[in-house]
Amino acid sequence: MSKNRPLYAAPQPAWKTILKRSWPTIRILLSIALLWKATSGIDWHALFTTELKMQPLWFIGAVLAIFSAFTCGGIRWALLMRKVGFQGSVFAYIKLYFAGTLINQGLPSTLGGDSYRAVTGSHLTADDKVGGKKELDEELHHEVDLGHATPKLRLGFAMTLIDRMLGLAGNNLLGGIGLVLGGATLASWGVELGYGVIAIMLFAGIVGALILIWGPSLRLLEKILARFRMMATLPGIRFAFGFPITIAQVTFSIGIHCFNIVALGCCLKAYGAAVPVEALMIGLPALSLLLMLPISISGWGLREATLSSVLVLWGVEPSLTVLASVSFGAFSALCALPGVYPILKFK
Repeated sequence: MSKNRPLYAAPQPAWKTILKRSWPTIRILLSIALLWKATSGIDWHALFTTELKMQPLWFIGAVLAIFSAFTCGGIRWALLMRKVGFQGSVFAYIKLYFAGTLINQGLPSTLGGDSYRAVTGSHLTADDKVGGKKELDEELHHEVDLGHATPKLRLGFAMTLIDRMLGLAGNNLLGGIGLVLGGATLASWGVELGYGVIAIMLFAGIVGALILIWGPSLRLLEKILARFRMMATLPGIRFAFGFPITIAQVTFSIGIHCFNIVALGCCLKAYGAAVPVEALMIGLPALSLLLMLPISISGWGLREATLSSVLVLWGVEPSLTVLASVSFGAFSALCALPGVYPILKFK
């Protein structure tokens, strides 16, 4: 790497630095405002004295489902990382996945959860230790300029991005299926929208697979990757989007999101609410897309406001939806706690 091409990003203008430092506080305030909006108008006294019929055993199912979703997500990311030559064990990458998830729950950090696991995962050795501890420490505490970063680090970020893309594909397909099954309750055009979403996702998958099969398009892709010094990502791209493995990848991603649907359904059941599965198949994927906007802390407030607005269309009492959503968020944070160990270990 040339000496005049720094690994870390150049200093930002003052206003950008101020905005970056204040943004976590803004997100907290937005989360509080959204939570207040979701809970305003609920008569909590009447709810707890007359209407609430708790069945706590359902919470066990919610915890198991969320933990399963995190574990399966970690397996998918681990296989991608190992496919491009990283040598850590699958179990080690799963632990880092939990660490990234915990950071995404709002744990104070200079990096987001995805960035943390991409950086740390790129340093794992065959014996599940980290190589270049000084370099790792610098990368974890500085904003990295990927354009000038080491090939190994850029490869880690690329596989984490592909992992996210597979998750998004599964999320959108599940939402499309939910709209086909129950979109008529949402809107008159709901079913058509569902078919449209499924068609777009299938078309994108077919195009991606054909690019990796057809000689001219594959050579063009190789040239692009070589231009950006990213040829090492090709095995991971094939593993994610090549035919027929992409069918298994998307099916696996849908299964991960189904665990979350089961978890939220269990939380609702714990408070005595019965919700059609198609309502959850619409609500949670829509929420996942909204959570891509960094306007709240780990979805707090945004999750409660969104789900209560959607599930009320199926006759679910908003107060019960808010309680179930808060429980879902709390259990998500609880299930991510194993991520504390790798964070402390590689600190």
